[in-house]
Amino acid sequence: MVFSLLILSPKGKAQNTFNYDGQLLGVANWSPQNDARGLLNSRYLPELNYNWKLDSTQNWYFEASANAHGSAFFYKNDSVHIEGKIKFYRIWTRFSGKQYEIRLGLQKIDFGSAMVLRPLQWFNEIDPRDPLSITNGVNAVLGRYYFLNNANIWIWALYGNQDPRGFDLEKSFKKDPEFGGRFQYPVPKGELALSYHHRTADASDLTDNPDFTQIPENRIALDGKWDVGVGLWFESSIVEKSINIGEFTHQTLVTLGMDYTFGLGSGLNVMAEHFIFGYDQNHIGFASTYNASALRISYPLGFFDNLSMFGTYSWESQAASFFLNYQHSFKKLTGFFMTYYTPKTALNMGNEESKFISSFAGPGLRVMLVFNH
Repeated sequence: MVFSLLILSPKGKAQNTFNYDGQLLGVANWSPQNDARGLLNSRYLPELNYNWKLDSTQNWYFEASANAHGSAFFYKNDSVHIEGKIKFYRIWTRFSGKQYEIRLGLQKIDFGSAMVLRPLQWFNEIDPRDPLSITNGVNAVLGRYYFLNNANIWIWALYGNQDPRGFDLEKSFKKDPEFGGRFQYPVPKGELALSYHHRTADASDLTDNPDFTQIPENRIALDGKWDVGVGLWFESSIVEKSINIGEFTHQTLVTLGMDYTFGLGSGLNVMAEHFIFGYDQNHIGFASTYNASALRISYPLGFFDNLSMFGTYSWESQAASFFLNYQHSFKKLTGFFMTYYTPKTALNMGNEESKFISSFAGPGLRVMLVFNH
């Protein structure tokens, strides 16, 4: 159910639309090798948006949504722990014209070519196993301009953000602003993009050294993707800190990937990526490395059913993870029936709140029901 209200101005030029909808979900999880063997979780994401079309090219849009969730953990000693939280999920406004837009507020910022192992996951914590892609937003102002040849330029500034995002090793210093930009340009059968970001890192959780509280950090990234019958992409990022914090002073992250849909039945899609994370104390390089590979296979069983498999392998620790998801759409609900295995040395794919599976080690079963109204 969606509540929508259309308002026309007396002259019939401006058109205002008000909408209210939401998403309610429930999760049951069983993981026998964890202290918390059982989990019951519920989450509600109500959303309110208002759209004001000023004329044929200019538009003003506002969106606000909340994230209210509660969990009950059932432990081996028969104890139960209950927790819950409610906070803003998104609250932002956008003014857009014919070839530009400006967004301000708590929003999701996402870009890059990689699918699951993402060096450019600078501003969110999406777990690739989460079918709903739930992630925290960032407080930011974002401007985008679109050229007529499909090139586009992004400019952003952030303030008041602290939590680590993506493959961040340290949180951000909350009181210092962050800023950066991105230029994306079409090339034959694909596109290339160059990105830059500056922030102040806070490594106080890693050491008692007071000099590590505010560490200026610069990032530069290059990514591209092509469709040549087979989908091909790469994504790379270099992170350089202005203060020597040891082996993680400089970081290099690179992902190579490809996908192809085979003409079997309804179409079998196979995607593979390989991720290299190198770090060095003295210069950009690979003095120490971490390698991981990911494989995702998806097959639609019918109009209402889909089966997907996702797995990762860490080459240094020789640890593999596995995730199988069967999805069925009912008349008013969508059901997800999942089984998984997560090693204790699982690849970090998000912060504690947005992790979908990683907080449960070993084998497990999960059932999720989602109702959109």
